[in-house]
Amino acid sequence: MGEQKIGAAVERLVEVMRRLRAPNGCPWDKEQDLKSLRPYLIEEAYEVLEEMDRVSEGGKWAPLAEELGDLLFQIVFHSQLASEKKEFDLGDVATSIAVKLERRHPHVFGEHATFGTEQVLQNWAKLKAEERKAKHGHAGSVLDGVPRDAPALQRAERLTEKASRIGFDWPSLDGVREKLKEELGELDEAIASKDKLAMEHELGDVFFALANVARHLGIAPEDALRATNRRFTSRFHVVERGLEKAGVAFGEASLDQMNALWDEAKAVEKAGKPR
Repeated sequence: MGEQKIGAAVERLVEVMRRLRAPNGCPWDKEQDLKSLRPYLIEEAYEVLEEMDRVSEGGKWAPLAEELGDLLFQIVFHSQLASEKKEFDLGDVATSIAVKLERRHPHVFGEHATFGTEQVLQNWAKLKAEERKAKHGHAGSVLDGVPRDAPALQRAERLTEKASRIGFDWPSLDGVREKLKEELGELDEAIASKDKLAMEHELGDVFFALANVARHLGIAPEDALRATNRRFTSRFHVVERGLEKAGVAFGEASLDQMNALWDEAKAVEKAGKPR
């Protein structure tokens, strides 16, 4: 699609949104506000993630376009709410991010030379600090900008990643693995003490250390766990179907029966055979 067609498509979407919010528009759309739209924004983002996973596993791209459209509609909706209050519109949103990206990529849009990804990230951290200082009068923290409401595992990864940009990091995976070992030992001590608060504290430290291991491996821990959840769900469905086929009543299967079906599901999955 050419630039003119893209522009026309976006303008059409903005106009659709205006019509939905107009006096003679949709009753439901007219009732919405920032608070009521919050769960829809989160839901649409997760649906995009699901389609991204399907595409990465060899699925078609077209459904992803549809889900991205649903997410884009949320951005257009929020922009329309702001426009009605004379605060900003979608054009301001687009301009704001374009200006920010150009400013934070002087190695692309300016004359600043860089030599690799690591230097780009370091420059990014410095530029963000300068932006915070210009806006608030102080540089703030390098950890600023990690959403407090992000999934905890994802936030742990991002916190350690941001801290690493100013050198607060282990130089190699070995140090991170040792830290995980240390945290597991402290969790064992907490379990032995039977102190619920201590167990929660140390378990949190283990999760945090695992997120850091994932970052050093170049793996997003949230993605890894989401994939494991999908595999568990798929395998457990095989277990349930197997029990049903064998005539075993719900809740009456032995652990050995379920483990046997679980192992069978894993073998089929490993062989890549449809089931």
